[in-house]
Formats: sequence, C-alpha cells, structure tokens
Amino acid sequence: MNKLKKMLKILAWCALAVIVLFILLSFGRDPERIAYGVSYSKFYSEELGLPWKDVLISALDELKVKKLRLMAYWPMIEPERGTYDFTDLDFQMNETRARNAEVVLAVGRRLPRWPECHIPDWAKALSWEEQKIALREYITAVVERYRSYENLLYWQVENEPFLTVFAWEHCGDLDKDFLDEEIALVKQLDPDRPILVTDSGNLGLWYGAWNAGDTFGTSVYMYLWNPQVGEVKSFYLPSFYKVKKNLLTIVGGKKKSLLIELSLEPWLLDSVTRVPLDTQLDRMGIDKMNEVLGFAEKTGFEEQYLWGVEWWYYMKEKGHPEYIEKAKEIFSEK
Repeated sequence: MNKLKKMLKILAWCALAVIVLFILLSFGRDPERIAYGVSYSKFYSEELGLPWKDVLISALDELKVKKLRLMAYWPMIEPERGTYDFTDLDFQMNETRARNAEVVLAVGRRLPRWPECHIPDWAKALSWEEQKIALREYITAVVERYRSYENLLYWQVENEPFLTVFAWEHCGDLDKDFLDEEIALVKQLDPDRPILVTDSGNLGLWYGAWNAGDTFGTSVYMYLWNPQVGEVKSFYLPSFYKVKKNLLTIVGGKKKSLLIELSLEPWLLDSVTRVPLDTQLDRMGIDKMNEVLGFAEKTGFEEQYLWGVEWWYYMKEKGHPEYIEKAKEIFSEK
C-alpha cells in the first residue's frame, strides 16, 4: 500500500510538472497585426476548371495579396527529360514581381496539393538513384532562372518532407540524406536567400524541419474528414503551437517561423468538382472559416499563408461569393 501511495505521489508530481511546463511554454504575445498571404497552385486551379491566370491575377488585383507561395511543379517545369518549360511559372513570377508581391517558391518532388509527390511521367519508370540525378538537374534549372528576382523571399525545399505517414503510397519513405543534398544545392546556387523547410502542425514533431532550414513553416488544419468517423475537429488549443515553437527554440535555437498553410477549404476525399456543393459548404462554411481564422490569430505566428484561394473563386462561380468577400476584408486590414 505504501509503495502504491508513493507511486501515485510521484505520478501526481510528474503530472503537475508537465502542466506547469506547458503553461510556461505557452507564454508569448500574439502579434498586433498579422501579415497574410496565400498559397497559389496553377495545378489546382485547372483541376477546379478555372482559368488559372485569371485566378492569380484576381488574387493580386482584387484581393490585393502581397505575399504568395508558388509551386515549381516538376512535371510542369520538365515535361520531357532535359526539356524545360518555364512559360507558366515565368507568368506567375513576373506578375507578382510587377506588383511588388513577395514570393515563397517551392521546389522539389514533394510539393503542396495531392498527390503530394508530383513526378513527370517520364521519371516514374526511373530508379530512385536515377530520379535523384534528374531532381538535382531540375532544381538547378529552377534556382538559376529565378534567383535574380528581387521579390523572391524564400526557397521552400520540398513540402512537409518529414510527414511520411501522409501520402506514403505516392512518396515512400524520406531520404534524409537526399533532402540535405537538395538544401545544400539550393544554398550553393543562391547563398544569400533563406531556405524554408516545413512540417505538419497537426502530426509533425517539427524537430527535423526546424533544424534543416533557415526558416521553419508549419500548417494548421482545424477540420478534417475521416471516412470511418466523419468530421474530425482538431483538439489542439492555439497555445499548443506556441508551446511547440518555444520548446523548439530552446532545443534547436531561435528561428523565424511561419504559418505557411492555414486551411480554409473543405477536407474532401474526392475531387472538388465531383463533391456536392452542400457537402463542401457543410465542411467549410463561412462560419468555420471565421472560426479557423480566429483560432490562428492566437497561435502567435506573425505571417500566415491562407490555403484555399482557388476554392474561394470556385465557390464564387457557384453562387457563394462570401469567401472572396471575407478574403477582401482580411487583406484590406493589412
């Protein structure tokens, strides 16, 4: 009995220590003003049946977005081995530069939007060792082309590379040595521009990504969907992100961090165009959009890139302009 009491006392003190540590690590002032941006994908705009150039121009001119994350998708850049087509990315980079909008440019095999790993058809038959050679060549071509753009703020190398549990069937296991090679290659080609490495806010440990790059980026997904249980709402508090950031600062050193992916579109298990509109509205109505934005304001991130601008314009075409109107409100408050 005495041993049991002693054990319970130890557990109680341990629990108390954890609670106190959590409270201490959760301290941190929320920013007085958040600098908002968006992630923009030509690939996703086309999937939604939208004229991709119009979506980008509208985001720049109608919403007045001044910070964008753009994607140098490998299949778009190198549709055939050794043949590079920069036409579409040139358009994106030139239009943003013309409006003095800052850009995070993502390069690598694993980039935002499903199926996460974007591989040209010609490269799918190659061995991993052969793919790595081709990836180095493609990354070199992209960096050499855009490193002179003064509005290019960061290179993002891969997207959430440590989140191997997600889209494993398309990406496989992480080759950490090659990730380090990619980062070193970009740094060699453009030594003065910081490199962003990202990790999942919901599932990631952050440690690997925090140490890999110059700047750290994470995501916030508040509403998810599981085919077995239905809607899943994240149980994390906003302070959870402050705790992780403060803990990583202690362990890995101080580093600038961004909320690079704040999800403001529905989590769907099929292509948007095949999902009933009522389902989409249920999973990300304007009330949920406002809730997610309010949640993110308390996470402590001074820069937040919104995820879903293509879907907002899709919904506007479907008779639901409220998302675009909310976005106008957000960006007018900068």
